[in-house]
Amino acid sequence: MKINIHHEGWNYFIISCVFTILLFPFFPFIGFILFVSSIYIYYFFRDPKRIVPVDDFVLSPSDGVVKFIGEDIFPKECNLKKKCLKISIFLNIFNVHVNRIPSTGKVKTINYIPGKFINATLEKSSEDNERNTVMIEKNNKDIIVVSQIAGLIARRIVCDLKVNQGVIQGHRLGIIKFGSRVDLYLPLNYEPLISIGQTMIAGETIISNPNKISKINNTKTI
Repeated sequence: MKINIHHEGWNYFIISCVFTILLFPFFPFIGFILFVSSIYIYYFFRDPKRIVPVDDFVLSPSDGVVKFIGEDIFPKECNLKKKCLKISIFLNIFNVHVNRIPSTGKVKTINYIPGKFINATLEKSSEDNERNTVMIEKNNKDIIVVSQIAGLIARRIVCDLKVNQGVIQGHRLGIIKFGSRVDLYLPLNYEPLISIGQTMIAGETIISNPNKISKINNTKTI
C-alpha cells in the first residue's frame, strides 16, 4: 500500500536520513536513534487518501479525539459576535496531522494569530494559543470556521488556502506540525452526529448533516 507524505515533511525526512547515513558508520548508537527518528518523521507526515462523502455533510477537519461539544461564540478574529456550535478535536503525536476542509464553499477570511503554546487539551488554548482561523461561506451563506491551534509541541501551522478560493469538502486544508488541536465552529441549527470521546477521521467522519433527509449517495477517494 502506497502511503504519501505531506510536502512539509520532506525536508525533515531528508535531513534526518542524511545524518543517519553520515553518522551511523562512526557512531552506531546515534545513527540508530536517527534511523528510528527518520521512520517516525515519515510516519508523522503521512498523508493517506480518504474516502470522502460528496453529499452536503459537514466532515471532520482533523483526525483525533473529540474533547468538547457545546455552545460558544465564533472566534473574535471572525468579527461575527454570535453564538455557534463548537467542536474541539485533540490530536496526539501519532495521529495524521493533515487537516481537511469540512464543507464545500468559499474562503472568506484567513487569520493567523500569534500566541502561547499551552496544553492543547485545555479549553483556554482556543483563545490563548497560536492559531490559524479559516472562515468558509457555504453556497447557502452559512458560515463554518476551522481553527488550527498549536499545542505544547506544535510550533508551526501550515495553511494551503487563499482568501476567495473555492474549496471542496474533504480536500486538504493544511497541516499542524507535531501535535495540536482543531476547533470547528458551526451554526447553532447544525445538529452534531458525534459524541465526546469519539475518534475522528479527517475528510471521512460526518460531524453534521444540515440536510437531514440526505444520505450518502456517492464517495470519492482523495
